[in-house]
Amino acid sequence: MTHSGIPMIYLQAFHFHSNNQSRSGLFGLIALLAALLSGCASEPPLPLPANQQVYRHSKPSYNQPYTVHGKTYYPMDSAAGYSEQGVASWYGSESGHRTAMGTRFRPQGFSAAHKTLPLPCKVRVTNLHNGRSVDVVVNDRGPFKKNRLIDLSRGAAKELGLKGMGEVRVEYLSNNVSTFE
Repeated sequence: MTHSGIPMIYLQAFHFHSNNQSRSGLFGLIALLAALLSGCASEPPLPLPANQQVYRHSKPSYNQPYTVHGKTYYPMDSAAGYSEQGVASWYGSESGHRTAMGTRFRPQGFSAAHKTLPLPCKVRVTNLHNGRSVDVVVNDRGPFKKNRLIDLSRGAAKELGLKGMGEVRVEYLSNNVSTFE
């Protein structure tokens, strides 16, 4: 039964009598409403409007800016066309340690460390004193000593005929490193 389109049960809930039957009806109505509303916990999120975007880091942490010895380095988004000359050194005592990318360093492999090239990438390193070249995977950060361009694994340095430090040219080849890992 309704009164002006409102179900009678709702009208009875707001009509207070002194008898216990009306009070139990009110408490019953509250319990019923609580039970019905508990099934409406949440709705799925609405899609964002087309002009709003959620920001997500598209770069892995090893390609984000980082600070070493108080200096901040900004890895390149792309190394296309990269070619630079400078001093190369080599490292090898860190055998088994993790690279910036989380892979294990293998001293006899053909890998390198660079401060700003995107990780991973392939580069060709040429020893300017003897003309020998080697292709390496850049998978680590460094070297952090003054006036050094690249750190090579012991295997890559040996292939170049590099003893200690030497003048090299580094040229970007690609980001496809699967054949070199």
